[in-house]
Amino acid sequence: MKPGMQLPNNVKQLAEGESFCFSCHPEVHCFCDCCQQLELALTPYDVVRLKDVLGLTGKEFLDQYAVIEYEEGDIFPRVYLAMQNDGRESCPFVSVDGCTVYGGRPSACRTYPLGRAAWLDQKGESHSSHVVIYENHCLGFADTSRQNVVNWEKSQGLAPYNEANDQLMALLQHKNIRAGFKPSTEQRELFIQTLYHLEPFKKTTAENIGLVMSDTALLRYAIHWLTNELFP
Repeated sequence: MKPGMQLPNNVKQLAEGESFCFSCHPEVHCFCDCCQQLELALTPYDVVRLKDVLGLTGKEFLDQYAVIEYEEGDIFPRVYLAMQNDGRESCPFVSVDGCTVYGGRPSACRTYPLGRAAWLDQKGESHSSHVVIYENHCLGFADTSRQNVVNWEKSQGLAPYNEANDQLMALLQHKNIRAGFKPSTEQRELFIQTLYHLEPFKKTTAENIGLVMSDTALLRYAIHWLTNELFP
């Protein structure tokens, strides 16, 4: 990921423009196997897209389909997709025919088999890098179809996901966090309420100053607002 980082043996750093072989479709025998036994973290934008596909509010989505965890060493709580208790820990949205929320599937699902890291340097400039994650159970790598990062991200509709997720770097990689900032219980709750619920934030903050915007624009505003609230 970041230059100089030690990678596992099954993970390969991609040079700029480097291609890789991969394809996933119903004719691949392991189709949907990757939708079981996984720990899938959800970004705020993932929840925006999923709740819209399902016709839910942010709170309803979290109550029905998410697990919120906070462990020692974490700065903010982590939101994960709650898997089914079916012996295989299957995604709640997978069926024999594939993903039932395909148009709103999370960024991690869209990015696979790639992994993407993004970070800010000391000057505040953003950078990103990509790896290929080779897993023995995945037969998609046997396909001779060649891909590269640019074409793969375009085909998977990743541009708005990457843009929205990268906006979080100003908050998650803030200099105060690097200096040892630890949020209070109330601040951790504010993190979830502001970025993952959105509807209460819209009513209590955005509407109070006369802002009418899409959820995507509202999330951008919420990130900016929360960053200033935590680090005035």
